Amino acid sequence: MKTLHTDVAVIGAGTAGLGAYRAAIAAGKRALLIEAGQYGTTCARVGCMPSKLLIAAAEAAHTAAHGAPFGVHIDGKVRVDGREVMARVRRERDRFVGFVVEGVESIPAQDKLLGYARFVSDNVLRVDDHTEVHAGSVVIATGSTPAVPPPFKALGDRVVVNDDVFYWDDLPRSVAVFGPGVIGLELGQALARLGVRVRVFGVSGSLGGLSDPAVRDSARKAFQEEFYLDPDARVLETVREGDAVKIRYVALDNSERTETFDYALVATGRRANVGGLNLQNTSLKLNPAGVPEFDRYTMQAGTSSIFIAGDANSDVPLLHEAADEGRIAGENAAHYPRVTAGQRRAPMAVVFSDPQIGVVGTPYGRLQEGSFVSGQVDFGNQGRSRVMLKNKGRLHVYADRASGRFLGAEMAGPSVEHLAHLLAWALQQGLTIAAMLEMPFYHPVVEEGLRTALRDAQAKLDEARVPLAAAA
Repeated sequence: MKTLHTDVAVIGAGTAGLGAYRAAIAAGKRALLIEAGQYGTTCARVGCMPSKLLIAAAEAAHTAAHGAPFGVHIDGKVRVDGREVMARVRRERDRFVGFVVEGVESIPAQDKLLGYARFVSDNVLRVDDHTEVHAGSVVIATGSTPAVPPPFKALGDRVVVNDDVFYWDDLPRSVAVFGPGVIGLELGQALARLGVRVRVFGVSGSLGGLSDPAVRDSARKAFQEEFYLDPDARVLETVREGDAVKIRYVALDNSERTETFDYALVATGRRANVGGLNLQNTSLKLNPAGVPEFDRYTMQAGTSSIFIAGDANSDVPLLHEAADEGRIAGENAAHYPRVTAGQRRAPMAVVFSDPQIGVVGTPYGRLQEGSFVSGQVDFGNQGRSRVMLKNKGRLHVYADRASGRFLGAEMAGPSVEHLAHLLAWALQQGLTIAAMLEMPFYHPVVEEGLRTALRDAQAKLDEARVPLAAAA
């Protein structure tokens, strides 16, 4: 068995792993990148990019079929060619993956090692049966995998996860989607708009990561106008029947129904890829899910020489967060035992559904009752939204009652991917609602709806100060 010595060993060549490797090299250290599978990040291969390609096709079909309210009519049926749709998805997906692979190929050969890494101790890794790596520090950046609950496994190849969808040659006739989170909503709505019969089932009323009841209810109503969605479904039976999945469930009207589908798309979450690392051979303390406990500002696991970044730590599974975490982990691994806190950006998450969903900063469900005010706008009558016939959803902004500082927002509506960015920037700058209202707003734009919500929040802040002033 060959033995290699390095300053930093990075397990995983995804977004976080590449960031960690580059940070360690930039710090002047030797670094080794260990990868067991294909090069190409989750985002490029089976995540962000292929899903947006499918959504773009769905938007084109939806727009073509819904011009009548504007007085624009298409004489004849809008035809969706599933093979052409999926061919473009795969072609463009492969192009994005190619860019990532090119970046990895530019890394010197001596800095790359193929194989499965397993811990022998905190500072020793065994890669398959061919190499033992002795490292001053280690970064775990092994990513995550879609989690399929045991009851679904009996359905065999009729169960798919998002990774599988982007390898389809054609669109199926019908799909039952389990889990109305980011993946379930995006893929479920896209497939429905492309002519696939879709039913989306959830549990406990959850929807797109929203915790504000009014915003969540507004989003639910908008989606239900377009496709079947039950965020609190009662699924009675799910069985394999030939080459189909039979599902018996209680419908929204409380009637019992039985339907068959080509596939069951399970989008109920992801699990960290740490199970095969032999973490029992390390000094790390693991949480109940088997993931090392770590500091999210340094990415250090306990006080050890091991750091963990990206989806592998199950904290915030988003590409921009993985990139930041990889950089922080790589820098600290390079300078271990000197470890410093890295900058974490304002939290921001977006669901590319229609209406889009966004959550920025502290969500409603984590705010302390009585400590904040909520400014609101209903997009139903917002000018630009109504012009575009995108007038669905709500936006709520939250502000600290005492200081007026902006705390966060939840939203469902048109173009909220852009509103979420504006609000995340404001949050990172520590702005108050008053300061945000001093910013320019053009006319007519969707951002005027944000101004309405900010004005509502400021009015409530002013009202809250009156009793305080009287008491003084």
